[in-house]
Amino acid sequence: MTSTASGSRSLRMTEKDMQKLLASHVHLGTKNLSNSMKTYTYGRTKDGVHIMDLHMTWEKLILAARILVAVENPADVTVCSHRLFGHRAVFKFAQSIGATCMAGRFIPGTFTNQIQKKYQQPRVLIVTDPRTDHQALDEARLANIPVIALCDTDAPLRNVDVAIPCNNRGKHAIAMMYWLLAREVLRMRGTIPRSLDWELKADLFVYRDPEEAAKDEEARAAQDKTAPKKEEFNWAESGQQGDEWSA
Repeated sequence: MTSTASGSRSLRMTEKDMQKLLASHVHLGTKNLSNSMKTYTYGRTKDGVHIMDLHMTWEKLILAARILVAVENPADVTVCSHRLFGHRAVFKFAQSIGATCMAGRFIPGTFTNQIQKKYQQPRVLIVTDPRTDHQALDEARLANIPVIALCDTDAPLRNVDVAIPCNNRGKHAIAMMYWLLAREVLRMRGTIPRSLDWELKADLFVYRDPEEAAKDEEARAAQDKTAPKKEEFNWAESGQQGDEWSA
């Protein structure tokens, strides 16, 4: 991998951050590779899956965080995700930094039709996948809105200003990228000191299937019912018996 260094030592990637990226499979791309993403790839696995350079990923992540910090009003930052695995991640990301969240289907005309009730004029747009969020990219181009995108190895970079090379198909990879981006934004704002870990865990950014969540709740409820109840000692009754014996 390349050893591209950040401008400041405090902004360089630590060993813990590298382990988190590797554990979340952020570096694993697809078997296809677009011409615009060749500069961000490092090699290929035996199965033909392209591997992305995590140093390049970190550099683009820091660049995106600097852009977001420069926006005076955090609500002027809009984050979109048509992909299902990114719904919870963009919601928690927007909640953490104060941005505007648009999870699910992007309503046409949100950035171009002023008559629409949900008309927005964001300063910066963040998308999870340039392919699935193509409608938001097209309208951002017409409205002259800079775009930050999480791009896989086969992603087209048309109308994308800052491309962050990463795995944008896995739910853990998407959650980790948005968690790291939110953490770096808050650190640059001074909300979180760099000497301490962020209290908000990355697990809260991971998408959870509603059916699996319901099954987990049912299993917990069943365990609570079957668990033996502890015998409670009635201090009032014991006090009355003690009075009778003393009498």
